[in-house]
Amino acid sequence: MSKLSITSTLRLKSGYDIPVLGYGVYQTPAAEAQSVTTHAIKSGYRHVDSATVYRNEQPSAAGMLAAGIPRSELFFTSKVPPKDISYDAAKKCVDKSLEVTGLDYIDLYLLHAPYGGKEGRLGAWKALVEAVDAGKVRSIGVSNYGVNHLEELEKWQKEQKSEKEAGLLSVNQIELHPWLARPDIVKWCKERDVVLEAYSPLVRATRNDDPLLKPLVKKHGKAPTQILLRWGLQKGFVILPKSVTPSRIEENKELYDFELDAEDMKSLETGAYEPCAWDPTVAGLES
Repeated sequence: MSKLSITSTLRLKSGYDIPVLGYGVYQTPAAEAQSVTTHAIKSGYRHVDSATVYRNEQPSAAGMLAAGIPRSELFFTSKVPPKDISYDAAKKCVDKSLEVTGLDYIDLYLLHAPYGGKEGRLGAWKALVEAVDAGKVRSIGVSNYGVNHLEELEKWQKEQKSEKEAGLLSVNQIELHPWLARPDIVKWCKERDVVLEAYSPLVRATRNDDPLLKPLVKKHGKAPTQILLRWGLQKGFVILPKSVTPSRIEENKELYDFELDAEDMKSLETGAYEPCAWDPTVAGLES
């Protein structure tokens, strides 16, 4: 674990590397997104997690590029919105993202939620596979997929004539933290080398005073937020903290000068199922 650093990456199934520390821009106002993203990149982040539904792809991408770091060292994610989970809409979505960001390619494109019914989900996935084939996107994945959604996709992939047609599922981005550790989804993904990205890793600041974190804060001399983020890193997740406050953006990356030991990690096994955001993972296949 001591090898973890701000430059740590995980190898995706696509063959590309994803920085394990990401900067999330959910609910970041478009007017602020450029400056705060530039600050994050200048502070050492190399990965920006946006989405079409956030309405800040353009300023986030511009802010990322404005920091003066070579594009090859940066990683940008966007997502097909929940209302556009179909073949035609997803295809248009990728093209629109490239147009508004001005990027030559997008590092990772996800289906934002398992909606649209079976035909919609599989059609949207096919559109992402074609975007990879066309060089528009490097890696593809899903978000908010429960085991039933993942198995539906895997079954379809196995029915295709080739890996090229089936596409490579590189990522599942879901809400993950000690009060929502999702052992079933995590196990499914890890068994197949699907990287897990943790959104809302700070539980939307609702757990900063939680008694569970107090002894660890004292023991390590770290903020509750840093304990939570380090937990995610040690679980092997890509973490996506978000903040528009420069000092917090910096604090959220100070995670590499301490380590949670086995006892610390055990103390954070709550067994709870308490989402702080929406939870499409439990949606039925007809959704």
